[in-house]
Amino acid sequence: MLTSRNLSRRAMLAAGAGALAAPLVARPAWAATSLRYGHNNEVASVAGAQADWFAEALGQSSGGDIEVQVFPNSQLGKLQELAEAVSLGTIAFSHNTAGALGSLYKPFAALDTPYLYRDVEHLMKVTDVDSPVMQELNKGLIEAANVRVIYAHYFGRRNLTCNKAVMSPADLAGVKIRAVPFPIYTTAVEGMGAVAVPVDWSEVPTALATGVVQGQENPVNVVLNVKLYEVQSHLMLTGHMSNAEVVVMNEDTWQGMSDTQKDAVREAALLTREKATKAILDNEEAETAKLRELGMTVIGADEGLDLDAFRSSVNALVQERFGAEYGDLYSRIEAVS
Repeated sequence: MLTSRNLSRRAMLAAGAGALAAPLVARPAWAATSLRYGHNNEVASVAGAQADWFAEALGQSSGGDIEVQVFPNSQLGKLQELAEAVSLGTIAFSHNTAGALGSLYKPFAALDTPYLYRDVEHLMKVTDVDSPVMQELNKGLIEAANVRVIYAHYFGRRNLTCNKAVMSPADLAGVKIRAVPFPIYTTAVEGMGAVAVPVDWSEVPTALATGVVQGQENPVNVVLNVKLYEVQSHLMLTGHMSNAEVVVMNEDTWQGMSDTQKDAVREAALLTREKATKAILDNEEAETAKLRELGMTVIGADEGLDLDAFRSSVNALVQERFGAEYGDLYSRIEAVS
């Protein structure tokens, strides 16, 4: 949920952050509305590139009426800080994991539950802004944190990297693995048998290079573009979590827009969602092959990776920690077809 300093968010918005929305109300006809988009990814990654694609698409769909300035690589803050910045209105847009958005509205984290989706099509249907599940979660997020989801794109299947071969959860006993610093992610890592060490993404390369952690988990697109193959020798295709990267917007900024501007945002969001999802899907196999070429040992089911053991171990811990809280939501997600 929101931290204590967020409890005064309304007052802060009135005092200063609300100025982001002011240009939407009264400005010269020639002056474009300028809004900030902050995120933690490298521009070379699809997650980073899609922010630029959205900015470009919104500029075009609004006829130049809305300008989006993109700040990558955690320039405007770490994961939690970016989530709170959108809530406070100090930035208009950001993208984050559903698990991170759970810090603003707890049920949102359920979308990042390991082994939750049947396939990518199921994931994309659930996370479509018009799906019943997403509409319900979006309503709660708006009410709790003043944050609106405008689209979500496929981020990839998360896989484990380490400096040794890992075939089953038993091989991770005592091994420190970086976890995204939110409960659903630490649960996934611990469920795989490892010691979860919460580390913000901006600090991961250093943590791996210095031995603070011995491994991490991410989609292959991230492993390749951030050159994690330089500090990690093995890639295990656990596919333990299928992620949608969720792009959010400050609600006051949204409400300050004209109907025409809102339509422009929707159009840009749809175009970017489709483009980013296609980019990830088109490249997953090629990027895995590239990592092999670059020297990583890739271990999948054909090489003896015990996927059933990972699934069973992770699901048991998820059920123990979140089954009672998210059980009904899991059932609704499963029912999406």
